[in-house]
Order: sequence, then C-alpha cells, then structure tokens
Amino acid sequence: MGSKFNALWKNELLALGKDDKDKAITVRNDYPKPPIPCFEVTEGFDLEKVEELMLEREIKIAKSMANDIIIPDPAPKFVGDAFLDIYAKLEHILVKDSVRCFLRFFENCEGQGMSSYLTITAQTLTFIVGFNALRCAKVVLEGMAPELYGMHANPNCINKYGYFVLHEAAERFSVDMIKLLLRHGASANVRTVGNDVIENLLPLHVAVENTCLHKYLEDNLEDNPSRSQNHEDYVYKLIHLLCLPEMKIFLDTIRLLAEKTNNLLEELWNYIEDGKIIQSAVLLLAAQEQIRGVSSSKINGSSKKNGFEIIEKCITRHSYALRNEKGSLGMAQELLEERKTLNDCAWLLVDVISHAGEDLSAYIQAHSVVSHVEVFQHVSSILKECGFCPTGDLMDTINLQPYDCRKSNGESCKVMESAKLNAAEKKVTTVGNDGLSLMAQQHTTQTQAVRKKVGGGWDPKYTKRSFFPYWRSVLQAGVPLKVYPAHASSDPRSRVNHGQLHVSLSNSIANGSTTTPNHKLGRTSPLTSNNQPRRCFVTAATGAFRLLKVLK
Repeated sequence: MGSKFNALWKNELLALGKDDKDKAITVRNDYPKPPIPCFEVTEGFDLEKVEELMLEREIKIAKSMANDIIIPDPAPKFVGDAFLDIYAKLEHILVKDSVRCFLRFFENCEGQGMSSYLTITAQTLTFIVGFNALRCAKVVLEGMAPELYGMHANPNCINKYGYFVLHEAAERFSVDMIKLLLRHGASANVRTVGNDVIENLLPLHVAVENTCLHKYLEDNLEDNPSRSQNHEDYVYKLIHLLCLPEMKIFLDTIRLLAEKTNNLLEELWNYIEDGKIIQSAVLLLAAQEQIRGVSSSKINGSSKKNGFEIIEKCITRHSYALRNEKGSLGMAQELLEERKTLNDCAWLLVDVISHAGEDLSAYIQAHSVVSHVEVFQHVSSILKECGFCPTGDLMDTINLQPYDCRKSNGESCKVMESAKLNAAEKKVTTVGNDGLSLMAQQHTTQTQAVRKKVGGGWDPKYTKRSFFPYWRSVLQAGVPLKVYPAHASSDPRSRVNHGQLHVSLSNSIANGSTTTPNHKLGRTSPLTSNNQPRRCFVTAATGAFRLLKVLK
C-alpha cells in the first residue's frame, strides 16, 4: 500500500483507539531502592529491638511496592538457582492449589527462591499461573497473609523468559486467572521482549495465535484461503466452525483480553493487512462488541464511529491500492493476485461479522452444550437472515475429531466422541426437526457424561488440551526443549514419531547461547521430547526449567 493511503487509515485507527483502557503505569528497569537506615550504637544498644524495627520497616516498604511495569526481570541469578532447588516441592503444592501448604512452605524456606527486593518474584508467579493455582495466585497478589511479611507479587514484572504472567494466563486460556490478574492491576498492553520469545507479542496475540491452532480449524481450513476454489465458502465454513461449543472458551479468553487492549482496531488491521484471515476472523467474532464500540447499532445518539466502518474503509483503500499495483514493477503477479483474494476474503468476513456478529455472539454464549448439527443449522439461519447465503454442502466434509489425549493410566480423555458428522446428521435440514431435537438431546447427555470424568492440573475437564496443540504454542517458539504428550504423534505438523522419547538441544544452547525464535507464528520446529506430562502441559517456563533441573 502506498504511503498516501497509510496516513489516511492509520489516523482513523489511532483516533478510535485513543480511549486507552489502561491507566498510566510507570515503566521501570528495577524496583526503587529505599534508603539504607542508620543506627547509632551506644551503651545499652538493643539488637533485638533494632531487628524488630527493621522487620517493621521492611514490611511497610513491601506493602508500598507499586505494580509498575518492570523490564528486565530484576531478580538476581542466585534467586533463580534457589528456585531450582525448591521447584519439585512447590509443584506438588501448586497442583493441589493449597494455600495453607504454600504459605507454610514459603515461611519454612523464608521465601528463598521465591522472593527478591521485598516482592514475590515474577518466576514464582509465572509458575503459580502456569498451574492455574487460582487460590495461591490470589494470596500472593494480595500479599495480606502474615507469612508473606507484606510482600506481594507484581503482575507487571517481566519474567526471565521474556514475557509477563498475563501471557501465561492467555496461553492457558484461563478466563478466571486472567480476571484475577486484571483485578490486581495487570496490564493487557505489555509485550514480549528478548531472544527467548517471539518479540512484541501482546497477551491478546498469544490467545489469538493459539486459538488458530485449534484442531477443528487446522483440520478443516487451509492456511491460505487464496488456494481455496471458493473464498466465500471458506469464510462461511470458518464462521460456522468458530461458533461450535468447543471454541467458546478460546473466544471468551480473547474477548476478555480485547476489552483491556489499547488500539484494538490497529491490531485487527495488522492481521487483515498481512492476509491472516483466520486470525482476523477469530478476533472479529470474539471482540466484535469492542470493535463496534459504544456506538452499537442498537444504541442511539452516540457520535463515536463504528470500528467496522473504519476497517471496511481501510480494506477498500487497500483494494484500490492493489488494483493500481503493477505486477511487473512491484510484487510478482501471482503474489499480487493472492493479495487481492485475501483482501476480498477480509472484506466479506468483516461484512458478515458487522451485520451478523451480535446475533452470532449471543448464540455462542447461550448454547455452550449443543450438537454440531444444530449449531450449523442455527448459524446458517442467522447468516441467511442477514442476507448471506452459505451453501449447505460446505459442511459435508467437516472433520470434528479432537486429540485423543489420555490420562497417565491410559484412559481416554476425549471431550467429544464424534469424529465426523454422520449421515443421519447431514440429512437434517430443518432446525425444528424432531430428529434433530432428539439428536441434540443425545449429544448433550453423552457430552455431560464424559465431562463428569474430570482429571487434575490446569485443565481438569480436558476442554482445552483436547483441541489445542500446546506443544506448538506461540510462547514456545524459542524454547530449546519441547515436551510432547503421547497424542502429539497424531499431529502431522509436529513431526513426532510414535514412541519417540528423547531430548535434543540445539547447537546454540550447547554452545551457551540462546536460540533464534521461529518468527512464523504458530508454526514451531519440533525440538523435542515425547514424554507425557502427568498433570499439566509444559510451557516455555516449565519446559526450560525442567531442562535446567536435569542438567544441574
């Protein structure tokens, strides 16, 4: 796009994003150091009294520590080394999410490895969030327990791995944890930093990119819609898939983060301009209320511009710029045609969500347990009522097979038992059909029965790990160690052989340097181990940490 178009749409995008959700948060490279107290040693000097005064002073300072954005992680190396020694015991506590055990453990080890500069370290909070230990997280964020001596965890302090705890919570798709962190001042506008991660990622980016790895999306959609014979069918299929109940927790996470993310339209436009249609669709549908702005079509008297109108103008200008691009002088003709197709897909996508997004979102929220056939029928009905005409045959080849993740005893943890829509479901064409109603009831009963068998760890009902290939998550792109569950062998993108069990380190790690992260979001190289974690998946932090423990 030419520079004359850049200025036009960027000004409008930024103008709409001026209502920043975050209050001003100070950015520091370290915590402020209090002055060193001085005591005059005289006759009758009471050392115990001095120690008591010093403790009171430290507690007072600890309580006054603000949740400023801290980059880089200020914790010294010896604190991280101490954490290495206590990790095994801490893991058992976090899996149980026992506040009593955590506080007793913290007091017994005098906070060594878990505290620094009168605060709970970012590494400690990252691991608490990683295990989705909500009760323990609440305690360290509040800092009110006497065992913590006034110390609390700062959710805006970057960890040694280059990201913040809100990135970790976004990776877990833990809505409750995200809400807790936001209540305690976590900023949704912090970005990843350093060589160990893909840089400049917001928590919103982590949630969006990882949602695009959902098995339903990867199994049924090409990465590039320009290769599809009919881009209209591609867009309609994408929207139908996003409305399935198994997508709800992922969309809820994105919606929550979008509410607190500044310049949301600019982030959306970056996806559209880069031709990332699936990412654009995920963000459009999940955050359509925020994009629509206060001036929703149902609200009268608002002068604020509708974000959809601005995005549509940007797409139109982009289309005009592409049509005036000369293939021989600018980009290759094949690439130019691809860009035009992607732009057309984006326009249709924005148009559909602009008109049908509110009804689709309301349907998703109200139907968390419903048969796939019923979803497809209702979504098609909503689209047709809004003037769009999805064809019925585009659902004939849909593959809705979750990952066959298993517990440590080998028991299957499938959330849904259906692999493909069976012939009986395909024949149903009327929403009110008695056969469809019966099918929906059977589906609901089976699903509830399966979900009663809960496991442990971060995802006890297996509602996320059954669909999300966490071993390819965006935060793990630069991690030298990958821990694969057994069912990852069925994932062709992971290139892990069945029965493979080994740990390989890159040459750069062996030589003492860090690896270069894979900057192609959501597509990470299979750096390796096929070990099945018993309770929870290993993220960037826990993976690297367990590697260090092995090497120690």
